[in-house]
Amino acid sequence: MSLNLLTEPLIRFDISGKRTMASLPNVYAALMDDNVTAFPALRPHQRHAWHAFLAQVGVLAMSRAQLDTPPTRAAEWACLIRGLTPDFPDDDPWHLVVEDNTLPAFMQPPARSIARVRSYRNTVTTPDDLDILITSRNHDLKSAVGVRASVDDWLFALITLQTMGGYGGYGNYGISRMNGGLGNRPAFSLAPAGGGTGAHVRRDILALLEHRQTQLSGGQVPDCAPALLWTLPWDGGRNEALNISQMDPLYIEICRAVRLRRDSHGGLQGVRATTESPRLDIKNLKGRTGDPWTPVSTTREGLPLTLGPGGFTYRRVADYLTSSDWSLPLLCRPTRAERDSPDMLQLVARATVRGQGRTEGHHERRTVIGDRIKTMLHQPGMADELGEIARSRIEQVGRVQRILGHAIELFAARGDDERISPENRHLASPWLNRLDELVDTRFFKCLQVEFEAGETQRQSYRKRWLMNGRDGVIDHARALLQDAADTVPTPVMLRYRARASAEALFERRLRGTNGLPFLFPEVGREVE
Repeated sequence: MSLNLLTEPLIRFDISGKRTMASLPNVYAALMDDNVTAFPALRPHQRHAWHAFLAQVGVLAMSRAQLDTPPTRAAEWACLIRGLTPDFPDDDPWHLVVEDNTLPAFMQPPARSIARVRSYRNTVTTPDDLDILITSRNHDLKSAVGVRASVDDWLFALITLQTMGGYGGYGNYGISRMNGGLGNRPAFSLAPAGGGTGAHVRRDILALLEHRQTQLSGGQVPDCAPALLWTLPWDGGRNEALNISQMDPLYIEICRAVRLRRDSHGGLQGVRATTESPRLDIKNLKGRTGDPWTPVSTTREGLPLTLGPGGFTYRRVADYLTSSDWSLPLLCRPTRAERDSPDMLQLVARATVRGQGRTEGHHERRTVIGDRIKTMLHQPGMADELGEIARSRIEQVGRVQRILGHAIELFAARGDDERISPENRHLASPWLNRLDELVDTRFFKCLQVEFEAGETQRQSYRKRWLMNGRDGVIDHARALLQDAADTVPTPVMLRYRARASAEALFERRLRGTNGLPFLFPEVGREVE
């Protein structure tokens, strides 16, 4: 078998706990009914690559067929997808293995001549070795462990490499949709709060279709412009780089010269070749491709976001949502139907962070949003109000952290403020990080409660968020101080004095002018 994605059951997915295998058109049909609960072979860092691929192919196929409602039958999807590759009646671009290297295979560009075959010298024996995760030193995830890989393991690795890959050394260039070879391709989009994978894919297809004509006319690109870049011949030469202005705005790119083939046991393996230049002319592009999932900077010439280590913290996400320094992507704006619908939406953020010679983690955050934030995403002028509330809350968390840090440092210094050293400050860091993590779990839920409330109620909501005797910011900080006092090494004879001094400092500073005195009306302000 040549492994035709349009006709053969090659992709595993679960429906109501039952495992099944299906062709790509059958997967689309199940997704449109929102029946898919999981793709067992799909790893967390591959989710956006697979999601974006499904959405882009769906929009391109429907646009070419002039449809505005996604079909629900597999046969219809098969017809639509074939409409994207009419020059290949044998479905070559949808086969995972095509022996003739001058023909395209799925996400694998054709060579211009048979001679190019000799350049494919680097053999890849497992799909994880093909993937984007940097595992050569066996840190984090082990390298080349997928020795019993299934076809869909190769499928997801191939899509992830070609649409999310960064710079991989000489002759291995990264994608156009990121700012630099060590960047990443973050994804921000809205999704139905009560839906699954299929609901999210369907929503993004409809959202992209809503803006399809504007994108095409704005760039003066015809609907038949090249979109599936793996169907175009490529030998990797310097003069072969494609001009992005001549591509469909939703082009699905490839960044590496790779082919899959059968090994001596009938299984799959890959072979790779280096190239003299990237597939697209990205010299001055720096990721400015109009990716509908990626926020862009308004202060740095429209450069796309590159998520840093630490991921989507509440501080960062609040900044992306409310700061005038960032412009949210198209898919983070409610559609016309969503603006008028009472159904809840959620913000889905994803990114895999690349470092120098290592992978610095996959990060994902889902946040249910209320009606006022939904309106704000459609009317960005409202972001100032939300931003002011968010910044005030973040600043107050910072005050509590500074006070907690000082109290733990004092305990570590045995209750003597003059003996606090850099080493004591280092000892306090884990508890400050834990406080940040605890705040993170409820930050956006509580932020929205205050944002949705009337002016007269906001102060009381803020006070309950800060201190309520259970899970307020200060309640957590007090518990962490006690935990630190039980954990940080201190001589037994001095522990009681150190604890008493730390607790007294914590409470005194909270009530002081540089703390949160409005929470303690029973006492006057004290000068710290």
